[in-house]
Amino acid sequence: MIRRSLLEWQSLAYGEGEECIPAWAADRLVAVARRSPLAGKNGKGILEHGRHALGARQVVGVIVADGCALEILPKIDAKPSESDPDNRGYLRDRLVHMLAVALDLEIDSGTLTALGSQRDTLLEVLIGLFSRKLADALRQGMPRRYMACEDELPALRGRLDVVRQFTRLAASPQRLACRFDELSPDTPLNQIMKAAVSRLLRVSNDADNQRRLAELGFAYADIADVPVSGLRWDDVHLDRTNARWKELITLARLLLGDRFQTSSMGRQDGFSLLFEMNTLFEEYVGRLLKRALSGTGFSVSLQGGRLFCLENETDGRQVFQTRPDILVKRGNEVVQIIDTKWKRISSRIDDPKQGVSQADVYQMMAYGQIYHCNCLSLLYPHHFALADNPGALASHRIGADQARLHTMSVELGSRQAVIQQLRQLTLEFAEAEVG
Repeated sequence: MIRRSLLEWQSLAYGEGEECIPAWAADRLVAVARRSPLAGKNGKGILEHGRHALGARQVVGVIVADGCALEILPKIDAKPSESDPDNRGYLRDRLVHMLAVALDLEIDSGTLTALGSQRDTLLEVLIGLFSRKLADALRQGMPRRYMACEDELPALRGRLDVVRQFTRLAASPQRLACRFDELSPDTPLNQIMKAAVSRLLRVSNDADNQRRLAELGFAYADIADVPVSGLRWDDVHLDRTNARWKELITLARLLLGDRFQTSSMGRQDGFSLLFEMNTLFEEYVGRLLKRALSGTGFSVSLQGGRLFCLENETDGRQVFQTRPDILVKRGNEVVQIIDTKWKRISSRIDDPKQGVSQADVYQMMAYGQIYHCNCLSLLYPHHFALADNPGALASHRIGADQARLHTMSVELGSRQAVIQQLRQLTLEFAEAEVG
């Protein structure tokens, strides 16, 4: 199988060389990517398919087609090491770290090392994480639940179904129409786990993952095969007896298709595991900011507000609803509005805009007007090309008002390091606004 990796914002040339991809492989990969809902209504947006190169646009993840695979990694700056000269292992670690925060998963550095992120693709890393956690959970016993059953038995079990007894069984009085509850492992939770194991076993190419998934397949042999579209997610009830399955449900939902990514699977069609980086970065920052401001008197609202821009003077109908990424509040007062942008901001002296989009500025000005907030912030990932250290980059006055628009950057390191950066950044501006 042909396997290639590329960084987001970069292209992979066509050809037969070491860092090239054959045109036939590019065609198959694009065909799989275009079936993803992330591609939009016109089927574009995930991969740019030019005459001489294949490029990614604002997505990361893995696309697998017949005979080829493409891994798209985020462009996060890091110093190369002897064991990881191209930084692919580091980039996979950072991406898994972001996903863990966004999905509320606990993954320590030792677990990442055991998953072999330097040699395997993101897909294999996530499959390894899921299969290891599932194997550990099953060692404590497969969850069971009392299920409502109906059967025709020679002796009464549970309750008698009177209607069925005197209609369908009227001519067979030796059998009783019984209704009873039976403790069974064939539950919606186990059906979801089996569906995930079956799908991942078909797409994994790692020998350790295949072995582990095959063993898990035997453990779930007596569980009913339910297609992904028929899985009953809403019937999964987690309580203190099965709380350890929460992370596995989250991983299964991720790998079977939901939220940040989509999976499109068929025996010949291919498989895609894709994440829209703007959405992932927003969720990542928002969740860590909640932890950063815990106990400070400030609260964080994600995708909150939802105030409207316009109101019709005739009938009062409101239109153009707003959804700021992050609102920082003190009580009911909005003291800071933060919009996250997954893009490389510029530090060129001859560019007074520093790569900030004019549309983003207009959007923030509208937020400030509607939410009566004078502290507006655009937050970007930090990179080495910036002359400044992570943190506040620039501050601009908006017209003659007291409102200010700040540009900021955060360096994607360890969880605690990012929390410290966000805490310092936000408190610096939010407390000044309150004061």
